[in-house]
Amino acid sequence: MDGALEKSISFLLFIFIGVLLKKKISVGNETNGIKSLILTIALPATIFIALLKVKIDGNLILFPILALGLNVILFAVTPILLSVIGIKMNSDKGRSARLLIPSLAPGLSCFPFILEFLGDGSLAKAAMADLGNKFFVLFLLYLVALKWHYKNADFEANSLKTKLKSLAKTLLYEPVNLFIIVALILVSFGITLDKIPNFLSSTLTRLSYIMTPLVLLFIGLAVKFKKQQFFQLFSLLLLRAGFTLFLIAGIVFFADISIQNDILVMIAFSLSSASFWPFAHISAVNNKEEKENTPDKTFDPNFALSILALSLPISVILILGILTAGNTFTNINNILILVGCLSFIGMLYPIILKVKSSFSVSKNELKTTKKNTVEFLADK
Repeated sequence: MDGALEKSISFLLFIFIGVLLKKKISVGNETNGIKSLILTIALPATIFIALLKVKIDGNLILFPILALGLNVILFAVTPILLSVIGIKMNSDKGRSARLLIPSLAPGLSCFPFILEFLGDGSLAKAAMADLGNKFFVLFLLYLVALKWHYKNADFEANSLKTKLKSLAKTLLYEPVNLFIIVALILVSFGITLDKIPNFLSSTLTRLSYIMTPLVLLFIGLAVKFKKQQFFQLFSLLLLRAGFTLFLIAGIVFFADISIQNDILVMIAFSLSSASFWPFAHISAVNNKEEKENTPDKTFDPNFALSILALSLPISVILILGILTAGNTFTNINNILILVGCLSFIGMLYPIILKVKSSFSVSKNELKTTKKNTVEFLADK
């Protein structure tokens, strides 16, 4: 059996074990504890080692900018995707989706696979790109959430000043970002992994080993499928994936990118699942509105949670499939074929809805016509 395929089957088995463990591990605090362990220990250690193993140059600065550009474009396109599947842009569900769809969570959905399939150098590039994504989901989406929530301009301005200070501290002191900053400082002084004390490098290496199994188990534990809205969200997420791949194909073509690993990193990163941070913003706003007994809620937390739950397995399956295929999807034609397939499947739901709606209207018109005919004959 091919090594990449064996690796993929092994990953899927970990996810399946996570699903089986749902009966033993509650979805609340225990699952959140595993997520915290990933984001505060295993992931920072893995990224720190990856950065110290590669030569950092000025080109890596481009990755956060490109990631931020991807976030902004997805934010602009999301209202169009929502209109296609029949969700009103300015409804509570629409606003929730507009925060979540452009966000990315590479730490939970693509970093482990980039590390396993493409190596430390590629992971370092993805980690740098995530800095731009983090700025978007922590700062810009928070500002958007506040803008949609607050009605009073003065209250908004005062609240903004206080909360932005707190948010800046969150961004600065987040373990992943701290490790990236420290690693970049060390590398800039020529300090690599083999030059730091052995006990430290050994500890960090062992911590990095637990990341991939933990992430896969977490995916199995966290995934939830609700019958309601399943097809609607499935359609939305496939259309999102199709659009991002189309965008990546355009970048590869116009920038004439020929390094296969770089193309695969861009694809895997762009297909990351929706981030938990916008959900945190949504929860904060919702809690505030509940305390104030606000009748019209800005967001729908349950709908947002459904997006997160479905986004994770879809992203993992797509990323695993693409990376398992080797260099197949470094070819623009193959990327565009995948774009077509994802877009076609994503459009099935709105097409079926449209047909059902048209059939229902025709049926009602037929009933009305028959009723009028009967009334006319009765009058006669």
